[in-house]
Amino acid sequence: MIEPGTSTTSTATSSTNTGAPSATDPVFPLTVGVEEEFLLVDARTLRVVPAAPLVLSTAAGLPHELHAEGTRYQVEIATPVADSAVILRRELAGLRRTLARAARAHGCRLLAAPSPVFAVEGPLHLTDDEPRQREQHRRFGALTDTLVSCGRHIHIGTLDVDTAVAVSNRVRPWLPTLIALAANSPFWGGRDTGHASWRAMAWAGWPSAGLPPHFTSTAHFRRSVQTLLGSGAALDTKMVYWDLRPSGNWPTLEIRAPDMSPDIDSAILQAELARALVATALREIAEQRPDPPVRDDVLRLARWRAAHDGLEGFGLDPYTGVELPAADLAEALLDRVAPELDASGDLDHASRTLAGLLRNGSGAHRQRTAFARRGDLTDVLRHLVEETEAF
Repeated sequence: MIEPGTSTTSTATSSTNTGAPSATDPVFPLTVGVEEEFLLVDARTLRVVPAAPLVLSTAAGLPHELHAEGTRYQVEIATPVADSAVILRRELAGLRRTLARAARAHGCRLLAAPSPVFAVEGPLHLTDDEPRQREQHRRFGALTDTLVSCGRHIHIGTLDVDTAVAVSNRVRPWLPTLIALAANSPFWGGRDTGHASWRAMAWAGWPSAGLPPHFTSTAHFRRSVQTLLGSGAALDTKMVYWDLRPSGNWPTLEIRAPDMSPDIDSAILQAELARALVATALREIAEQRPDPPVRDDVLRLARWRAAHDGLEGFGLDPYTGVELPAADLAEALLDRVAPELDASGDLDHASRTLAGLLRNGSGAHRQRTAFARRGDLTDVLRHLVEETEAF
């Protein structure tokens, strides 16, 4: 066990070349790729429809970037690897535009929202060609209802697994702040849940989801994965649903905590902050700076508070447990990674986007504002569709 206040660098990087830079090596360029999940809704009723096979067949010209998801209510885009936020934004806008056109061709609209807002009616339409999804349903029962939800997964690379494990320990304390920034799922099953990100709470119900452990070594990480598999908590490594994990398929660290949000600038902000957090961690590791200890109970509570309050309320400082305005924690995150944002050319955009969120409100706040006008959830859905298609 690592003693409080000591670094995990030696346990995660000794005896192998981890790819982490020396103190004099440049951290950038780090690459970034994003997976975004969308719901398909009927253009008239705005309720989810199982139209994914039709929509994907219409948009079949991009087989590597457009994918089916766990249910037929959902589609996913996966951007090519990008080395700048400008390129990433162009890719996201182009893929969203392609999917939106294909959806309209089948009487649907694209919804960049974590929740369908209204309850899904009738039996769950799982992906037809994925027997794995049906085994999930058999083993995990009602937990699979949460598959009809959408997140954003951000991949930062290139990192070997040793480096990704060491970096994850230093990124982990900031996961609650990323959740608060992206909070966009206050309504679920036709009602206000009282949380800004109910998806973060619902998804954490999976036994393989939520906060990852603090890993003392790469061997510890591998043992934790094997424990999930051996206990029956996960069918396979694809079901390691932690908020943050070394990717099982790519040489990346994958951040899975954020809600799906409709506006592209918020999506880019998440990617910019994620890459800068990784770059900051790499720099600290190279300089052999201590990894400040974080209590697991405090971090678990900080995650809940972020999901509950979002950006408009309060959060917990992950290192001290002190209650602070969520906006202050967001600005503290920006300050922490500002040197790396500046090095990558992302500081101006990240600062402006964060200022806009603090001024205009998070996605959850904007949804509640739309609902407050008439008390009608269809107004929330119209708002989400309009923001989604504002390319």
